[in-house]
Amino acid sequence: MVYYQVPSQICSIPKSLVNLRLLEVLHLQSNSFIGETSTLSFITPLINLVDLRLSFNPLNAVLPKSIGNLSLQWFSAIGCNLKGHIPNEIGNLINLSSLELEDNDFTGIVPTTISSLTNLQQLSLGVNRISGPFPNGLCELSSLFFLKLSQNQMRGSIPTCLGDLTSLREVYLDSNNLTANIPLSLWNLKDILKLNLSSNFFNGSLPPQFGNLKAAILLDLSWNQLSGNIPNTLGSLLKVTQLSLAHNRIEGSIPETFRKLVSLEALDLSYNNMSGVIPKSLEALQQLHSFNVSFNRLHGEIPSGGPFVHLPFQSFMSNEGLCGNPQKHVPACPSNSKKRRLIWILVASLVIFVIGVVSSIVFILMRRRVKTVNAEDEWSPEIAPQRISYYELQRATQGFDGNNLIGSGSFGSVYKGTLADGMIVAVKVFNVQMEGTFQTFDRECEILRTLRHRNLTKIISSCCNLDFKALILEYMPNESLDKLLHSRDYCLNIMQRLNIMVDVASALEYLHHGYSVPVIHCDLKPSNVLLDNDMVGHLTDFGIAKLLTKEESIAHTTTFATIGYIAPEYGLEGIVSKRSDVYSYGIMLLETFTKKKPNDEMFGDLNLRSFVHNSLPDELNKIIDANLLTLDEENLSQKLQCVSAIMELAMNCTANIAAERMNMTNVVAALKKIKQKLSSCYRTTLRHDIRNQ
Repeated sequence: MVYYQVPSQICSIPKSLVNLRLLEVLHLQSNSFIGETSTLSFITPLINLVDLRLSFNPLNAVLPKSIGNLSLQWFSAIGCNLKGHIPNEIGNLINLSSLELEDNDFTGIVPTTISSLTNLQQLSLGVNRISGPFPNGLCELSSLFFLKLSQNQMRGSIPTCLGDLTSLREVYLDSNNLTANIPLSLWNLKDILKLNLSSNFFNGSLPPQFGNLKAAILLDLSWNQLSGNIPNTLGSLLKVTQLSLAHNRIEGSIPETFRKLVSLEALDLSYNNMSGVIPKSLEALQQLHSFNVSFNRLHGEIPSGGPFVHLPFQSFMSNEGLCGNPQKHVPACPSNSKKRRLIWILVASLVIFVIGVVSSIVFILMRRRVKTVNAEDEWSPEIAPQRISYYELQRATQGFDGNNLIGSGSFGSVYKGTLADGMIVAVKVFNVQMEGTFQTFDRECEILRTLRHRNLTKIISSCCNLDFKALILEYMPNESLDKLLHSRDYCLNIMQRLNIMVDVASALEYLHHGYSVPVIHCDLKPSNVLLDNDMVGHLTDFGIAKLLTKEESIAHTTTFATIGYIAPEYGLEGIVSKRSDVYSYGIMLLETFTKKKPNDEMFGDLNLRSFVHNSLPDELNKIIDANLLTLDEENLSQKLQCVSAIMELAMNCTANIAAERMNMTNVVAALKKIKQKLSSCYRTTLRHDIRNQ
């Protein structure tokens, strides 16, 4: 055997390799080799090669048809930027046991000749742009134990014959466009260890046969369109450590049999239509450290023992019927006497309901039919939002290169990226190591995908798997209000500042009064106001936002926003409300026109509000940004009156007592009046200049 190992270096693949006709093993992985030509023609003469490893080199080449002339048993070319189609001649490698072509730029379909690779044990074609239907030829590979087709563009259904490959141990088909029901035969793979079918368009219900996968340790069926109940047979999956059914349309209750899942470490049932209670028996799952049932219709008492002691409140949010420990941000459960009284009320209500049910049954059925049709339309693959894979984002941001970094914070980082279709986006990557990241990501997804307003950041898509979470947002070329406001190279004029603050106020008015339930942003500050190409302000970052019910006016939280912008009751007692947002907006209004941060050292024991309050109205010129107005300006007196009115408005927004603060509807109205008056000052100046020309 001839073995050739090249040390790590930056160069072209040595031409002299073509002379090594007896070469059997060639390992070139993890270098910086580039291809001299558009094809890997250097391998053509090496007909004795049995082990070829090219992974992690920027070859930027096409896989040649001559690959079929080799004697390969192992071929690995991961992350080489290979392009074009996978050649049909790959089917000539009848001795091949491992084929790894993951993370390239292959297009077209999986060649049908792959069915000839009867000795193949490992096939990895994930993270490419492979399209077409699922390759039925894979069903001929009786020795296959590892199959990865993740993050491609495959469509259609999984063939029934895949369930005949009893040798399979790991199957990854996530992030494609696969549809229809998951074939029943797939649940016969009793020895499978890992199965990931997430981020597709599978529908139908989960069958009892799901419980056959007794060897499985990872099962991920999230982000599909599955419905029906969770079968009790899942309680027989004694070895499963990670189970995710999130973001589906699953109904019914959490099975009591889940108490048997003694190895379970992570369970995600969020964003479904589940009802019933959280079984108290789950307290026995000592390995459980991640549990999420948020955004369902669960009720009853949250278990308080075992792993539930340390679970965050975000695990249970948006389940209006839950009660228990106030630390979980739910009301206390009623006492037994109250429960008995409630039962009597429910019984009486049921009797009344039964009396009227006959007369209303037709109407209810018709409404249900309409809702069902609408729901199917909403989730059909043709109109579902585009899903973007991790590797598409990696390409878009050039490997999350620091040169594309827009900003960073405790949540993670934001990168500028260019998608394959040329769209420029902002990629917000969450730090999955930080506690609460998954809840923050889910909350921001839920809020941004349902809100619609010209002054809110638009979410384009998301990317979510077990160890990576990102939002793909509308890119704002003029960055944030904070950067422009405090820039040495750029100065926002008075009208630009006022327009931006009107934009932010309009967004807040919508959040507080224009949406179905009040949304409290909880972290208003200039860095969370982004500016588009036309300098229009867009409010962003809903990572710690709160949704109130129609009956609520306040909420309690242990998550605090940025020091300096926090309302007194928020900082002291953790109380957030519409009025706490108004306070933060008022501080931001002061900062915008004074160009002084609220925690500036110049204030000493005071703060920005006190500084402005003590200077009004006589020393206005000393507190506003010196670049805002000049002494020789036309209509200076009227313009100063407008700025003074803005400062007074900010004072009314930042009153220490929450009840004394204005609401955002009145703030918007007041700002628009000031804007109208200020605009007339500049129109007068413009007419005067035209007459003098």
